[in-house]
Amino acid sequence: MPATTAVLDRLYATIRERKANAPAGSYTASLFAGGRARIAQKVGEEAIEVVVASIEGKDERVVYESADLLYHLFVLLAGHNIPPDAVYAELERRMKP
Repeated sequence: MPATTAVLDRLYATIRERKANAPAGSYTASLFAGGRARIAQKVGEEAIEVVVASIEGKDERVVYESADLLYHLFVLLAGHNIPPDAVYAELERRMKP
């Protein structure tokens, strides 16, 4: 498994663990406590930050904000009990041979 996939799998596992155990002081647990609307709001905010960084031509900032966006998107997926594999399968389905 490529390192990129492994890090995403580890991220999702950590998010699921925080959802299940809600450790004190965990940002991830606080997102789940805020509910789906709060999580969705954060996904939107991070997407806008990626767009702004791209428009401004700040490549390092695009990378940083994209990591934030992926993290929050994975929190959203975990909130719906959707594994990333479902998204990967949909992307694969859309690819033309």
